[in-house]
Amino acid sequence: MSGAAIVRLSGVGKTFANGTAAIERLDLDVREGEFLTLLGPSGCGKSTALRMIAALSEPTRGTVSWSDANGRGLAPGTIGFVFQEPTLKPWATVAGNVALPLKLKGGDAGQIAARVSDALARVGLSDFAGSYPRELSGGMKMRVSIARALVTDPKILLMDEPFAALDEITRFKLNNDLMAVSSALRMTVVFVTHSVFESAFLSNRIVVMTSRPGRVFAELTIDAPYPRAEAFRTSPEYAAFCRRASDALSQAMESRPMEAKAVEARP
Repeated sequence: MSGAAIVRLSGVGKTFANGTAAIERLDLDVREGEFLTLLGPSGCGKSTALRMIAALSEPTRGTVSWSDANGRGLAPGTIGFVFQEPTLKPWATVAGNVALPLKLKGGDAGQIAARVSDALARVGLSDFAGSYPRELSGGMKMRVSIARALVTDPKILLMDEPFAALDEITRFKLNNDLMAVSSALRMTVVFVTHSVFESAFLSNRIVVMTSRPGRVFAELTIDAPYPRAEAFRTSPEYAAFCRRASDALSQAMESRPMEAKAVEARP
């Protein structure tokens, strides 16, 4: 499910103006077609790494480089970003919020409407195109945010703990739907979470990060086949993946900066 690296972080460090070192010597490849999860405790630099991949923040040290299969750089428009909060415009309808990235670029109104309709269908909100954010549940607002990221047909989808504030039932449902969408579109996803269970269910690779300053501590391959459904969540295989991810996370949180090292772990 994954190919050549399309994003490479090499020796990346990020120190903020107040002197806080969020990330130090981070080496990470994002491979085409994979569902990669950055797993780590709060404050370990997961979101900072994601923002640097999206060029929303510049590294203090090191490089973030993009390339396609032919070695050419990828344009910023190939990135879709889903933030922790839906960040919807309250005065715009669902369709209006989803259309915003396309309207900012300009284009034919008919084509924009067709792409918005397709994006809403993918997240199960076709019947709510004319609704306003105040009329939606938390899970539905996040679906709108995902549709807005998908409407530009991104090469890579970056997601920063999008389901953290939702109840467990809604979170499970959105996990299932996200997996279906990413598989259908064959897109690359980089997903940030501090949930062991979510990472083991969604990913085919998990990168476990140390506490601040964040570095790669371990890489776990989740080689269970897609699609994954409720039967996978209750399987011994899933329990084993969760246990290994939990163990790696515990070790990463206890490690000192010089002890951090990348290891490969499989069930």
